[in-house]
Amino acid sequence: MRYTIALVVGTCLTIGMSAAAWTASQQPTPVSVASTSIDEVLVAVRADLQERRSDILAKNLTLTSAQAAKFWPMFETYQTEQNAIMDEQLKGIQQYIEGFDTLDDAGALALMNAHLDRDARMSALRKKWLGQFQKAVGTKLAVRAMQIDRRLGLAHQIEYTSRIPLAH
Repeated sequence: MRYTIALVVGTCLTIGMSAAAWTASQQPTPVSVASTSIDEVLVAVRADLQERRSDILAKNLTLTSAQAAKFWPMFETYQTEQNAIMDEQLKGIQQYIEGFDTLDDAGALALMNAHLDRDARMSALRKKWLGQFQKAVGTKLAVRAMQIDRRLGLAHQIEYTSRIPLAH
């Protein structure tokens, strides 16, 4: 359990890296976890990810003060909605890892369906919020914000899903 929580935390922390820092040799930061529940870990990881994601966006978006006043509260709400999807996925991965040795066809199929459902939900969420961001900051800035967010999300997905053992 400690290893699994450390794996989830370590891989989730990589989302905050800038695009220039993403290399094939990059490894997640080692994390020491002492008798912490998965829910506590998710809360800590979420706070760190949101801070890093916001920092990367702030450095890559040039917003007027009026645009920033509209955008950042909206982005915070968007992140809250993202968190619900990501928390479900991380908990599902945790269950998969814990039961990997006894995985049957139904368990393997459930994992794959959960990944596909997560992808569909994230895509729908991004479409919804793209329209909202457009109203607040205009099309080009909204698109740029979503491009950055999507890239960070994809990097995050690759990092931790690559560590999930393939079904056998």
